[in-house]
Amino acid sequence: MISSQRRSGAFAAALAATLGIVFGSILTGPLPAAAATVVKIGVDLPVSGADATNGIPTRNGVVLAVDLANAKPLPGGLKFEVSALDDAVQGVHDPAQGAQNVKTFIADSAVLGMVGPFNSNVAKAEIPLTNDAGLVQISPSNTNTGLTKGDDAKKLRTSHPDVNTYFRVCTTDDRQGAAGATFARKLGLKKAFIIDDNETYGKGLADVFEADFKRQGGSVLGHEHITKGQQDFKALLTKVHSGSPDMIFFGGTTASGGGLLRKQMADVGMRDTKYVGGDGISDEEFTKETGDMANNSYYTVAAPETSKLPSAKAFVAAYQQKFHANPGPYSANAYAAAQIIIAAVLKGVKDDGGKLPTRLEVRQNVAATQNFDTPIGRIGFDKNGDTTAPILSFYEIKDGKPQFLSQLNLKD
Repeated sequence: MISSQRRSGAFAAALAATLGIVFGSILTGPLPAAAATVVKIGVDLPVSGADATNGIPTRNGVVLAVDLANAKPLPGGLKFEVSALDDAVQGVHDPAQGAQNVKTFIADSAVLGMVGPFNSNVAKAEIPLTNDAGLVQISPSNTNTGLTKGDDAKKLRTSHPDVNTYFRVCTTDDRQGAAGATFARKLGLKKAFIIDDNETYGKGLADVFEADFKRQGGSVLGHEHITKGQQDFKALLTKVHSGSPDMIFFGGTTASGGGLLRKQMADVGMRDTKYVGGDGISDEEFTKETGDMANNSYYTVAAPETSKLPSAKAFVAAYQQKFHANPGPYSANAYAAAQIIIAAVLKGVKDDGGKLPTRLEVRQNVAATQNFDTPIGRIGFDKNGDTTAPILSFYEIKDGKPQFLSQLNLKD
């Protein structure tokens, strides 16, 4: 089990006092006398194009965690370093690029763990690679259920079916989709038309939403898939409008069509029809792309609202101080993921008498994580690699800005 201990140092100490980010005895004990040893944390996220407004703040969370870890001298001059790669191609997250990035991390022996990816279809391409190499990865935001559960998850672990190298600090679509359906019903919505981007995340979320919306007495008028790169949705929306739904549920991301779809609803007389989705439309790009059509949109995020958490107060202050901006929806999740990897490495150093741990040892330490203090609360992992502290947040876009509505602890 990875436990936390106390840091010192001007910046880190102030943060540690509130977050309980403590490493104490893990940080003691020398490495063999030598030049400073660099341990890299790979980061694979979409940081260009339409996904960048989520990808960059998420990467910043990892950068902040590494900066604070390095704020105190570590054993033997050990230093952590961020090795960040972009998995977007022509502005959109790309599974093949994500897989190539993972191969780059695997080839670098200094990389002992990675944070990412952001998107579930990218994770699907990466997990077989990290499983084969024994490289631990922790995602801040992947929600597709099949990445950790059931036969789909087993098929991804092609080299070592009984060894899990993939973990996540967010909840899953089987819970997010169901909560989204409950959320929609509480808004008084009865008739939904469902559209998804036919990708791993979007279709999975939409399918769960559909099943639960029906179970709760809602009526589903239709379910359509859009195609990659589609720019004109007017014919589809005209068909949707003819059924007079009181909402459209979109499963997907802003980059995969969620922004344009919402914007073009105005062209077919659906300006006042509510638009509901998951965290794929939680980025700033959505409001930029849709303009005033962003209003009357609602979404769920598979993470807590950090501004409402006492445990995140110091994290938010530190993030604002360093990046001169507010954290993104998954900044704190990424920070937590990096914290856990850092603690796993430092525990390995302690356990191995000052020597750097192997990737296998880091993976084992991550898997054993329980009750680890982070800005988003105490985190542990179950046997599937899923967080034991799943939280969902609900938002409405009003006057062009996201407004936090409520938060649901799914552990309760």
